[in-house]
Amino acid sequence: MSPPSNGLPRRSFLFLQGPHGPFFSALGRVLRSSGAEVWRVGFNAGDQAFWFDKSTFIPFRDDLNRWPDRFAELIADRGITDIVLYGDTRPIHASAVRIAHEKGLTVHVFEEGYLRPWWVTYERAGSNGNSSLMSLNVDQMRQALDQTDAQMPPPPSHWGDMRQHIFYGALYHWFVLFLNRRYRNFRPHRELPVSKEFRLYFKRLALMPFHRVQRWWATARVRSSGFPYHVALLQLGHDSSVQAHSDYTCMSDFLEHVIQGFAEGAPGHHRLVVKEHPLENHREPLRRLVRQMARTHGIVDRVHYVPGGKLARLLDDANSAVTVNSTAGQQVLWRGIPLRIFGRSVYDKPEFVSRQTMAVFFANPEPPDQKAYQIYRRFLLRTSQVSGGFYSRRGRRQVLRRVADMMLDAHDPYQSVLTDKEALTPQLKIVE
Repeated sequence: MSPPSNGLPRRSFLFLQGPHGPFFSALGRVLRSSGAEVWRVGFNAGDQAFWFDKSTFIPFRDDLNRWPDRFAELIADRGITDIVLYGDTRPIHASAVRIAHEKGLTVHVFEEGYLRPWWVTYERAGSNGNSSLMSLNVDQMRQALDQTDAQMPPPPSHWGDMRQHIFYGALYHWFVLFLNRRYRNFRPHRELPVSKEFRLYFKRLALMPFHRVQRWWATARVRSSGFPYHVALLQLGHDSSVQAHSDYTCMSDFLEHVIQGFAEGAPGHHRLVVKEHPLENHREPLRRLVRQMARTHGIVDRVHYVPGGKLARLLDDANSAVTVNSTAGQQVLWRGIPLRIFGRSVYDKPEFVSRQTMAVFFANPEPPDQKAYQIYRRFLLRTSQVSGGFYSRRGRRQVLRRVADMMLDAHDPYQSVLTDKEALTPQLKIVE
């Protein structure tokens, strides 16, 4: 492998599946301009449509059982030194990550921002429950920050890319639904057929104005009621953070746990607000299920359902919040609100996440240690959180200005600031 013009060994990046839209293609162009080789494996027509350099696109059309062998062949044939992917638990990625670690490749993992919505996450080896953050404690983070005088990156300008997120999701599934003839062996990592996935995205996009009015009305009712309230933050039931990093398989199981605990422990004048995920596409009839569960536990008049939208107005006056392991928990902790989670999460630190049972938590929630959380938040902003977003043009530009240099750096974001390098132990228990 010949070195590039700067005298450093040439890097060869192999991109796998990324966020819907053109982000991976734009990132590939930036890396190529650094002197690196860049390749992309595509598993369906959606992957192909959003990779604009066809000469570096490698279609995979075989049975997925052949993928590990084909991946190993690509590593050898193309001299691959790095792999790049979005989310590390889908089967295609899980097997690739395992092989990459065996062969000593660098694994670059992108995810939605841990400090969402104005950041994205960039890590090495794994993300969420497989992140190196899982093995770091607040004292190690404090020591690392004490050794650096680098300024915290400013919060990015506020742009909204929810529309773009839903649009690219719908467009991606349109390509897979109607132009996938050459990828007959493709199987999505989620259980729903692609046709239904496309209809759900399209319906969500079409009904956004209606949902906005519905959401405003539901939020106004809660805030104007005068009752103390607690917030249950829902996630997408099919999301990897739920499926791979919790003991729940769907939101209805979590809701049963929450509503029962609230009925048993919360004071009689308190209310429970169930907050739907902004991208919820109603695979489960959650609103109806919440009402049924509340009726079963005799608290139907004390439970409110809010569809999608932003959290700020609800959280500002909340007594506490519960979730499986949503990144929205970071917004809760930032406000100093008591939080109870029921999954494995990068922010599950004893200093600021309650360990109380559900009923006891609703009766008398323990507040977080705000100083400890601010250390944790500063550490994330100094390391793995990159200003910007995957879906809007403005957001992509902001990410690209910083993340390519992070990928080309010899150290991962956490190693670059840790004083004890041996403390960094990647969690490589990737779920198949």
